[in-house]
Amino acid sequence: MEEANHLEGYVDWKGRTALKGHHGGMLAASFVLVVEVLENLAYLANASNLVLYLSQFMHFSPTRSANIVTNFMGTAFLLALLGGFLSDAFFTTYCIYLISAAIELMGLLILTIQAHMPKLKPPVCVLPNTDTPCREIDGAKEAILFTGLSLVALGVGGIKGSLPAHGAEQFDENTGDGRRLRSTFFNYYVFSLSCGALIAVTFVVWIEDNKGWQWGFGIASATVLLSIPVFLLGTTLYRNKIPRGSPITTIFKVVAASLYNARNSRSSSGAVTNMATSMEEEQAISKGESPIQIKRNESFTFLDRAISNNPDPSHKFFECTPNQIEEVKRVLKILPIFASTIILNSCLAQLSTFSVQQASTMNTKLGSLKIPPASLPVFPVIFTIILAPLYTHIIIPFARRLTKTETGITHLQRIGTGLFLSVVGMAVAGLVEMKRKRVATRIGLLNSSKPLPISFFWVGLQYLFLGSADLFTLAGLMEFFFTEAPISMRSLATSLSWASLATGYYLSSVLVSIVNSVTGTFRHTPWLYGSNLNHYRLERFYWLMCVLSVLNFLHFVFWANRYKYQV
Repeated sequence: MEEANHLEGYVDWKGRTALKGHHGGMLAASFVLVVEVLENLAYLANASNLVLYLSQFMHFSPTRSANIVTNFMGTAFLLALLGGFLSDAFFTTYCIYLISAAIELMGLLILTIQAHMPKLKPPVCVLPNTDTPCREIDGAKEAILFTGLSLVALGVGGIKGSLPAHGAEQFDENTGDGRRLRSTFFNYYVFSLSCGALIAVTFVVWIEDNKGWQWGFGIASATVLLSIPVFLLGTTLYRNKIPRGSPITTIFKVVAASLYNARNSRSSSGAVTNMATSMEEEQAISKGESPIQIKRNESFTFLDRAISNNPDPSHKFFECTPNQIEEVKRVLKILPIFASTIILNSCLAQLSTFSVQQASTMNTKLGSLKIPPASLPVFPVIFTIILAPLYTHIIIPFARRLTKTETGITHLQRIGTGLFLSVVGMAVAGLVEMKRKRVATRIGLLNSSKPLPISFFWVGLQYLFLGSADLFTLAGLMEFFFTEAPISMRSLATSLSWASLATGYYLSSVLVSIVNSVTGTFRHTPWLYGSNLNHYRLERFYWLMCVLSVLNFLHFVFWANRYKYQV
């Protein structure tokens, strides 16, 4: 009876087998949600406003500042793959979070010290084109800046790669209630991201602009420090998945074995699978484990060659089990969906770079209150905070009754909605920039850095559409990857959501460079070059992104229509 309550493959904080009813559940996951509020507050408090810090205090050009920010955010999200890999292969998500939080804290402390000490920053630039030139930060000071940013990126990556999977692991996927609660968790995970972002882009950004960046970095440091004991409070409630070895090794082994055996044999895949299945069952039983069989997938059948009827004893590395082959197939199936979200994230990158710079050239007053441009993300953030609970408790239950299905709205339908909204968002961004430029031209401020008599709320429209796109896509993508991936690769697969963000941010930097190179070749001045945003052809760049978003949406529809969910 006691063994029936054991959670196979999970342990508690002391390494004992986790028990149903004692470990996991929404209470345990709630600690993860609170920690994510604090962690995202610390991250976005700086990332959302970093482009202005780099241009105004470190004296980088607008284009280089934008590229540094997109590279920083891209690196942070790409390193989530490392956090996910280590969680699956060697450590638990519990350990990876604690290590990563400590690393992020170190980076924030370095940035806090630099922002506080004038001698660690470049000389103050009073006004452009005066006797005091704006000299970019360089040498040891620049090294300190990028060391701090690198540590923050590494820490954020580890947290993003471990925390969502750690929360999702607290639910029993073998029951309908467990799967529904897990879906609720992912919706509230995005809700928690938004709650942290709301505080970051309002209170902390205001502190940075009015009290100094040392206070902004200091608040972020204190927040990360606070998140660690909050996470530890749930220690006795957590169930931790036992690492099962390197998922990347499994992928490479299966691909290599299929190529090797294709050259050396032409075995029947059906006979091979039957023989190897029996062998796998015998191995599991001999270890006292219950064999877990994955239903055979008819796609990527060339990988079935990874099993040979006549294995070569001298090539033990190429020995694969049917389960390993099916796991690799499941990973390969989700990669086209992953690729379909990269352009969306390139669009989202503009919200942290050119959109902030656009707003800084406009009237940012709301009555007598001056709103920092970096607080513009408050529009989609508030919308997400309102919509996430409505979506979870009203829209989804209604959709379940309407469709008679467990999910109500499929993961791919959510992702597709987000991709469509990104098309609308970039079209709106192009129209708003055309309006802003017309105002600057009409009143003769095209060559001036003075604020334009047009409200920055116009830029808020693109934040609203792109922020809504992010809401629909991120939660759907994370749950899609976690649900469809093999159990042994779930942390790594969930990290693909962040890797998509990373690739999108990197692609944004590449697109800016390509656009400047091409337009600089055929014109005297590149579209996105110089210190005055009014001279940029930003509206053309936005229209280019809109066209790419349309093509990307069609690419997604092609693969989504052919995708078959795991049963």
